Amino acid sequence: MTSEMTKKRPAILVLGAPGSGKGTQGKALGMIPGFFHCACGDVFRALDTRTELGQKFVEYSSKGHLVPDELTIELWQAQIENWKEAHLYHPEEDVLVLDGIPRNVRQAEILENYIDVHQVFHLSCPDRAELAKRMRSRALKENRMDDASDVVIEKRIKTYEAETKPILEFYSDALRTDIDGSQAPAKVLHDILGRCLELEI
Repeated sequence: MTSEMTKKRPAILVLGAPGSGKGTQGKALGMIPGFFHCACGDVFRALDTRTELGQKFVEYSSKGHLVPDELTIELWQAQIENWKEAHLYHPEEDVLVLDGIPRNVRQAEILENYIDVHQVFHLSCPDRAELAKRMRSRALKENRMDDASDVVIEKRIKTYEAETKPILEFYSDALRTDIDGSQAPAKVLHDILGRCLELEI
């Protein structure tokens, strides 16, 4: 592996429960020069299933199994290199905006080998009824009727609480900024960018 590939990439993480607006904020940040938005879903969608790595992914996903953490990060790293080679992502200029990855503490541990986390933005939204309302509205807008059910919504929030939220404890307090995710999206973006300017990210 070349030293260029092993060089840690500057990154910020956007974390929050389903419905907190992390995808919206990730996309908005990705429109700003100097930031490159990388959502976990984009990595899997861009995957070339003809490659060896792609075949490994299919092996799990076709059976409905969760993709192991090590393979998830391997796929992520390969896709970052693809975006770099396609001149979409410029590691010497762009800060990675990670949304949906890492998904658990183990993934955060593995990612330590690849990224230099400058800040973790936690979109806090303690009102679970508001989260459910947002998720239901998004599911209906995107015509994903199954995702609008209370059972699915409750399961997704519980999965976040059990698997993803502990990531906040993995990073030091100095690296974490809590932002009220129930605010208007423009205000949330304003708060994130304000903190980035403070830190000169």
